[in-house]
Amino acid sequence: MKQILFLTFCLVVSIPLWAQPDSIQSQLPVKISHAEPLYVDLIRDLGARKGEREWNVGYGMEGHPDYAASHAFVEFEFSPVNRLGLEVEVPFSFYTSTSHSTEQVIPRSRMEGIKLASQYTFLVSPKNQLSMAAGYMHEFRMHSFYSIERGRGMLKGNSLSPFLIIAKKFGNRVNTMIYTGPEWEITPEEKKNELFYQLNISAHYVLAAGHFVGVEVNDELGAAGKQLVVRPQVKLKFNKRFALGLVTGIPVSFKEHGMSFMTRIIFEP
Repeated sequence: MKQILFLTFCLVVSIPLWAQPDSIQSQLPVKISHAEPLYVDLIRDLGARKGEREWNVGYGMEGHPDYAASHAFVEFEFSPVNRLGLEVEVPFSFYTSTSHSTEQVIPRSRMEGIKLASQYTFLVSPKNQLSMAAGYMHEFRMHSFYSIERGRGMLKGNSLSPFLIIAKKFGNRVNTMIYTGPEWEITPEEKKNELFYQLNISAHYVLAAGHFVGVEVNDELGAAGKQLVVRPQVKLKFNKRFALGLVTGIPVSFKEHGMSFMTRIIFEP
């Protein structure tokens, strides 16, 4: 555990050193405006510029055969130097039984954890309307409120997620993006190490006022099988600082997961 914490600290501290100096970046202020997915969102805009900041607050609901899940999160994104984005996110989950059986076991409510992430845009090509970025997300996963009250401690495990982003625009309106990478979930007390692989593909049509409509396809593959969810979405941009995102989740298989809905409030101070 100490090695993982040390590795995370070193990574977060060292990533800004990879970025180009401001004196060089000031000669390359190019930034392509790509539509950002609303469910698996980016750490910061691709080609982010120094000083950019953004707050996100979200709430969502998801149906399951025996229980209903409510999810909420708060996240803060900022860019300390050009092209580098950093993020801190705190997600929560709350579960309510919908089964009449008293023997049914459902997940316990919890603060899911604390997510720390970094993202660096290493390619911005105006000629090809193409941007590419790489990043890393580390989540300190927490025990449920129930377990914490009974003395199990707060930290349950860690999740490690390197990722790659490729975004391409076609004309002024059509935006496409691929977000992909592995995720390792490490739970020491259960001696469990799980590997997942995610492939998220999105396409959006941006309107003149900055609103957009689109779809996001989230595909996750793990030891338990494959989970594919299609998420139609819309973003309403009220002004330069404030926007509202609405997302519906439609699973390809309804065996374990039902419909879901999420709303995201976006504020750029």
